[in-house]
Amino acid sequence: FAVSGTNIFAGSDAGVFLTTNNGNNWNSVNNGLTNVNISSLSVKGSNIYAGTKYGIFMSVNNGINWTASGLQDHDIISLITISNNILAGTYGSGIFTSGNNGISWNQVNIGLRAQSVNALEKSGNNLFAGTYGGIYISGNKGENWSSANNGLTNFFINSIIKEDNYLFAGSDSGVFVSSNNGSNWNTAGL
Repeated sequence: FAVSGTNIFAGSDAGVFLTTNNGNNWNSVNNGLTNVNISSLSVKGSNIYAGTKYGIFMSVNNGINWTASGLQDHDIISLITISNNILAGTYGSGIFTSGNNGISWNQVNIGLRAQSVNALEKSGNNLFAGTYGGIYISGNKGENWSSANNGLTNFFINSIIKEDNYLFAGSDSGVFVSSNNGSNWNTAGL
């Protein structure tokens, strides 16, 4: 999901859907998408970004039209915006960043040993990447990464979300929680 003003976008394996009335009605908004299997969505200003198996697409008009926005030879799993940058987590190629709305992309994998990035989340000045090799943290918008796995008993991280002062990480065998910005992780009671 992604939210832009009063618009809510949902990505699915059938493309992007838009609701303007809190989910009462949904409309398909896929014009220009050459791949409708959407794995992630992100909003930067008035631009909407969709990650697909064949790159990133951008819409400047609330999903009415989409254009290719780079990395068409990469399987995009996760997207996030931080300040003026867009970061894309890929399957097998690590993380790429763009500071010019997707015109050009740079790979930012220094310290990132796991190259399939399933989830990206921000917490304060830190950025977290959930991978099949655990959790990585960056304090400089993705330029450098270091492992943040203290307390994890499963390193297959599928999702990360921040809520209040907590970070939650979903793994293949359960949920982990951190109350100290990723310094330590504990099993969440389920």
